[in-house]
Amino acid sequence: MAKINRIIKTVEDVEAAFYDAIGRGDIDALMALWAEDDEIVCIHPGSGRLLGHAAIRTSWEEIFQSGGVRIHPVKLHAIQNLMMSIHNVIEEIISPHGQPDDIHVIASNVYLNTPKGWRMLAHHASVAPGKAPPEPLPSLLH
Repeated sequence: MAKINRIIKTVEDVEAAFYDAIGRGDIDALMALWAEDDEIVCIHPGSGRLLGHAAIRTSWEEIFQSGGVRIHPVKLHAIQNLMMSIHNVIEEIISPHGQPDDIHVIASNVYLNTPKGWRMLAHHASVAPGKAPPEPLPSLLH
């Protein structure tokens, strides 16, 4: 498991580093952002649940075989307290020509504030039908 030698002080910094590592196809940088907990979870669009560092690393290595994937997270909705932050974003997948593709992915990223700074606990992404909504959706109670 890759380790980060510095403390990541904000959730925004770890999220930016996460999408940057995906864009560069840098597996070591990506895995260094995850919590050291064995219960970390990753769900890729159309895929099953992956638990733990080994399974998550293997899945990203397969994705990175063709290089990085440029993703631009937009329309952030965040819920945060001192120890945990949940970010829901719409991921715009950027084509090799630099334009957003016609598909969009809705993702939830869960972060934990650890003694070593903010780290990712979970990433759950799924392809959403239709075009991305123009405005954030209102909060609904269920």
